[in-house]
Amino acid sequence: MTREEEEAQAELRRIVEALKKVRSQLRDIAAALPSTLEEAMYAEEDPDVATEVRSIIECVLTDQIGPAVRDLAAAAEYRRKERDEP
Repeated sequence: MTREEEEAQAELRRIVEALKKVRSQLRDIAAALPSTLEEAMYAEEDPDVATEVRSIIECVLTDQIGPAVRDLAAAAEYRRKERDEP
């Protein structure tokens, strides 16, 4: 592996750790929001702020941050398979 590849993977590991911190912070924000009656009723139109914020955080965590952490962590640890020499 080249020095540039090693540096890129090291930087990816740092980014993964930063994303994990962001994920934790977003979970804390969602957990701190009060539960509302609207949330319990699955309101679809014009939800209150807590319901809307919690919903968006959950979507971002599930659809974007979770997959980004998983995929970038895999890239940071990727190693080319050894080829059998003829």
